[in-house]
Amino acid sequence: MSNKAIVALVGRPNVGKSTLFNRIIGRRLAVVSDVAGTTRDRLYSDAEWGGSIFTVIDTGGIEVTEGRHTEPLSEDSERFLPLIRQQATVAMQDADVIVLVVDGQTGITAADREVANILRQADKPVIIAANKLESSKLWDTAYEFYELGLGEVVAVSALHGTGTGDLLDVIVGAIPPSAVTEEAEDESIKIAILGRPNVGKSTLLNKLIGKERAIVSPIAGTTRDAIDEKLRWHGQEFTIIDTAGIRRRGKIDPGIEKYSVLRAIKTLRRADVALLLIDGVEEVTSQDAHIAGMLVEENAGVIILVNKWDAVEKDTHTMPAYEATVRRELNFIAYAPLLFISAETGQRVSKILGAVMEVQEARQHRLSTGELNDLMRDVVAHHPPPTKAGTQLKFYYATQVGVAPPTFVFFVNRPEMVHFGYQRYIENRLREYYPFTGTPVRLLFRGRSDKEGPGGR
Repeated sequence: MSNKAIVALVGRPNVGKSTLFNRIIGRRLAVVSDVAGTTRDRLYSDAEWGGSIFTVIDTGGIEVTEGRHTEPLSEDSERFLPLIRQQATVAMQDADVIVLVVDGQTGITAADREVANILRQADKPVIIAANKLESSKLWDTAYEFYELGLGEVVAVSALHGTGTGDLLDVIVGAIPPSAVTEEAEDESIKIAILGRPNVGKSTLLNKLIGKERAIVSPIAGTTRDAIDEKLRWHGQEFTIIDTAGIRRRGKIDPGIEKYSVLRAIKTLRRADVALLLIDGVEEVTSQDAHIAGMLVEENAGVIILVNKWDAVEKDTHTMPAYEATVRRELNFIAYAPLLFISAETGQRVSKILGAVMEVQEARQHRLSTGELNDLMRDVVAHHPPPTKAGTQLKFYYATQVGVAPPTFVFFVNRPEMVHFGYQRYIENRLREYYPFTGTPVRLLFRGRSDKEGPGGR
């Protein structure tokens, strides 16, 4: 697999990071997903420029205090300085290219100098985007920021889009070749352990590998770096990755943990299967759903683990009731197997690796073209495709074009007529035929005219 380069936008509040983020990715991104139940804010998105595809992270998107006050806060507020330092520190460690966004009209502030002091230690390309320069007459003020001793300074107006093409040219030119090269072949199944802080991720890692590899602490946010650990079970090698917890916006305490979304994204892109830990002592939270949504977006396999089950007071109805709650709140990953475990005592932990192998097998499963088209004939006969303005949606041919996740292409006469409900119907019928346990499936619809005939060209 290959990893896209990560470009992190950092800087103090109110310099226009989020506006620049939206400008770079080419759209406003307070996203409502087309996957039912996954409405959420997104903090990252892929961008393309000059044939290069990379991931942009809006660290401003995980600011808590910004935007929650009725009065403007001082730009160099003492409250913000620790957060800005921490933001810069994590970006320095985890991003491939760092863009320091500054207010070109205000000029250099103490907070800008604080960030620059940190970023000068980075062995990473750093670019300064002098923002809010809506008039070309102001562009000369951008040169002041060379005083910070970082990388190239580019004058931009994120609001109007001026100068953003120049900025993207510089970003693409700064991406290290090592950031986008193919990973060395590794036959192990790679597992990411994800969840909110303090749900027991490090404890689970230690229990799985049978030794104290990760620091375990009851203080939320103890894990700072992703940790890889190899183990072999029933002849299969696994690579297990422990990652820092992620909290939802508005509930993040000051500290370096709040920026760990960078690491979670990098981890997900390396993983085959993710273990989504939920705290069984608590209710399913919106942040659990947020993390599950990240798994869908990254096309990862997923197993839901309800942890700390030993600490739950229960009767014969407790487990089915809690599972019903999980299925309702996370209905967009209904395909994910669910286990009730205790990482502390080891309860049912022995079942996890077997479930991982089942999910990985499903991710690699291929349906033959013959059986897929036989299935589609039955699908269409049982529930005919929709009609619009006298035109009938027709399915000509289907084939599986990829795995991990399983990806199917359907050739039709009018792709735009395949609405979400009918796509969901096709997916459900596919899963009735083969469950594809724990893995999303991708359905692509391509147009082909009647004149080409049933076999195509």
